[in-house]
Amino acid sequence: MKKLTINEQIFLIAIWHLKDQAYGIKIRERIIELTGSSMVFGTLYNTLDYLVKKSYIEAKKKDPEEDSQNRKRVFYTITKEGIEALQNARKLQNALWKNIPDFSAK
Repeated sequence: MKKLTINEQIFLIAIWHLKDQAYGIKIRERIIELTGSSMVFGTLYNTLDYLVKKSYIEAKKKDPEEDSQNRKRVFYTITKEGIEALQNARKLQNALWKNIPDFSAK
């Protein structure tokens, strides 16, 4: 089983949330909403490229004519491998935290 880093999990979850609207700026905005942390665009696109190389996501360029604002955009979708990796990450997290009490409860 390949293990995802927390950063990879965040990216995949953000893309999953955005469905067919997952392109650079929207992904960055969703990650900021999910984590409360900002991110530079270099990190964003490097991580997206890395996830494509690992076959967890696919990138598809959209023609400017198809975009209402006439912009070239790259849209990302999660692959079957990406979904399986997220499912495995969730199982691992659940197993790790199974017998750990809530730290705020004493």
